[in-house]
Amino acid sequence: MSGAAVGVLALAAGQNVLDPHSPPEHRITMLGWIMFVGSTIGLSVVAFLLLLGYFRRRRDSLPFGGGEKHATGLVIGLGIGLPLIILSALFVYSNIFVIQSTAAPNPRTTSMTVKVIGHQFWWELRYPGTTVVTANELHIPTLTRVNIKGTTDDVIHSFWVPELNRKIDLVPGQVGSILFYANRAGEYRGKCAEFCGLQHAHMDVIVFAQPRAQFDAWLRRQKAPAQATGMPGEQVFMNNGCANCHQIRGTAARGLVGPDLTHLASRTTLAAGTMANTRPQLEDWVRDPQHAKPGNKMPQVQMSQQDFTSLIDYLEALK
Repeated sequence: MSGAAVGVLALAAGQNVLDPHSPPEHRITMLGWIMFVGSTIGLSVVAFLLLLGYFRRRRDSLPFGGGEKHATGLVIGLGIGLPLIILSALFVYSNIFVIQSTAAPNPRTTSMTVKVIGHQFWWELRYPGTTVVTANELHIPTLTRVNIKGTTDDVIHSFWVPELNRKIDLVPGQVGSILFYANRAGEYRGKCAEFCGLQHAHMDVIVFAQPRAQFDAWLRRQKAPAQATGMPGEQVFMNNGCANCHQIRGTAARGLVGPDLTHLASRTTLAAGTMANTRPQLEDWVRDPQHAKPGNKMPQVQMSQQDFTSLIDYLEALK
């Protein structure tokens, strides 16, 4: 797929590749505009040479002056020399000013690290040095160099937040790194950019860039384990297989197949951006996950209506 097509699809998905909010992405955007201008110049040259060839065949109406030797010089100069100059300039610019700025960050120059793990079809996010594990919503402080270290738990994925930096491929057995540096607070949407299965198109991530004080407050809340609620839904969760796949820190639930649900109610979306985290959507997701997102690994669990209501009440209390 061409870069232009990727850009159009990203914009349609709420990702603005032409609105950078970090130094590396600004350089990538500038390179895109420079390449666009360079390509336009190249296209104009080719069109001019085609026109020149047409008139050269009709020697009597040649408007450019000179004879065949002059026309040949124009073809060599504009058709070979100018493209070489343009391509060489783009090569030097991209290597010196762009590739270096988007290369894997030096850990000694970054203030914090976040681990991103791709799963079919959701993102696991871990904050080393803390107990914080969350899913699909990445929080980072603004004006801070953040080292994103990405890997995968199954197939190849590609982690891409186009307003913050280029994409990195997540290959089994390897760890990729990229720098995130948000120069203002905001929400930045990202996606998996490598086809990874049936729900590849519904594998979103949202980056919340927050002022340092807000980020620190969020991190403190996320560090806290779930409080014992004594709610009937907690036992429903433990007794109906949910705990086999999900972890809730502070309880006996230690499953590692699906996302950590310790602070589920604090998230804005469900199923990697597929649904809003509201009670009706949560009910639809738990009642029939394969209808909401076919091909995901969450099974449909049969239970009474009373147990179902109690379970939803409990999940909504996980703040």
